Amino acid sequence: MTSRPQSAAIEPSVNTVPPDLSTKVVEEVDRLNSRLKEAREVIGRVIFGQTKVVDQSIITLLAGGHALLIGVPGLAKTRLVQTLGVVFGLDAKRVQFTPDLMPADILGSEVLEEAADGGRSFRFIAGPVFCQLLMADEINRASPRTQSALLQAMQERKVSIAGQYHDLPAPFHVLATQNPLEQEGTYPLPEAQLDRFLLQIDVGYPDLEAERRMLIATTGVAEDRPHPVFSAADLAQAQHLVRQVPVGDSVVGAILTLVRAGRPEDSPLDLVRRHVAWGPGPRAAQALMLAVRARALLDGRLAPSVEDVIALAQPVLQHRMALGFAARAEGVSVADVIAALVALVS
Repeated sequence: MTSRPQSAAIEPSVNTVPPDLSTKVVEEVDRLNSRLKEAREVIGRVIFGQTKVVDQSIITLLAGGHALLIGVPGLAKTRLVQTLGVVFGLDAKRVQFTPDLMPADILGSEVLEEAADGGRSFRFIAGPVFCQLLMADEINRASPRTQSALLQAMQERKVSIAGQYHDLPAPFHVLATQNPLEQEGTYPLPEAQLDRFLLQIDVGYPDLEAERRMLIATTGVAEDRPHPVFSAADLAQAQHLVRQVPVGDSVVGAILTLVRAGRPEDSPLDLVRRHVAWGPGPRAAQALMLAVRARALLDGRLAPSVEDVIALAQPVLQHRMALGFAARAEGVSVADVIAALVALVS
């Protein structure tokens, strides 16, 4: 049995300044928190009843990662991505993924041109991936070959076309929407691509009051429109600030406990050893480390706590684990496994 991390009580409180945090950084955190509050308010006037989904999407952007939004049609996934692009001042493009979409439709291609003197040369025509926020709408409707075209872009922020590397704009984020896999005409995402999404954000139905407000606000003559709160440079600066946030030993210990216990080879849990085919890799720990820092800043805190790790365990881990046949036969879900992992650090 692995030892449990120290209690979260030793972590810095909301009003406590960690000793290794400079006054300048504290002031930057205060300014960022004020603008994040405004951004949440602007988004909340357009997206109703999805506070948790909005917060996780903002955490993804602050951490410099990509997000996969999963939910049935009609839950404002596409509208949320469009609103985030406006609020954060990003150059956004949208690709509607369909079964006939090809990799070149996303990345771009080289065309042969003939000059007036008869000379011929290739010219690269950039695809829609050359933007700061790429909305991959219904990503699982395209074939795995086309889905995999984003692998290099998501990890390295550049693409290789005809042996030549082309850098993508910075910052660069992919926010993909996906229909549940049980619907017809969809393809599962390759495991390697799933691992490149910082968070899997599950989008559920709004509650009654939120749906009432949405119904009234969106069927009238005029609707609220989002406006920019950040610029792309502001977001890049915020992402740099996230990486300066100190992380206590108990939080690091909780992250390592969660991730390592999710691997059947190393896990102290019989549930994991019996039912998990493969568990989260080191990229999951990196994602969790960045995400808890971003969540702390979003809440106006100067350092993350173990509670942040617990809150983000499911969106970080659920798409980075696969269950075996025995789990399906016994009715064990990924959520059950993550709940057992969280109990190790609670």
